[in-house]
Amino acid sequence: MEPEKIIHEIKELPPEAQKELTVFIDFLKLRHKKIRTKKRGTGINLAKEPFIGVWKDRKDMMDSQLWLRRMRKAEWRGAGG
Repeated sequence: MEPEKIIHEIKELPPEAQKELTVFIDFLKLRHKKIRTKKRGTGINLAKEPFIGVWKDRKDMMDSQLWLRRMRKAEWRGAGG
């Protein structure tokens, strides 16, 4: 529909319906803004976050599964197990 035609149709509506239309337009803007935001992502580049690589130089973290097994074993042993 042509913008001029839409404007003409809006002007023919009663004032209360025009108010309802503005509320609906605000709703559509908000909904489509959220959709665009989700599609674009958060905009955060995780590779540049300070916590990435914080343990890269730790020798005990080279094998994370082994590290976790050792931590669990030490914790569970200390918990009376």
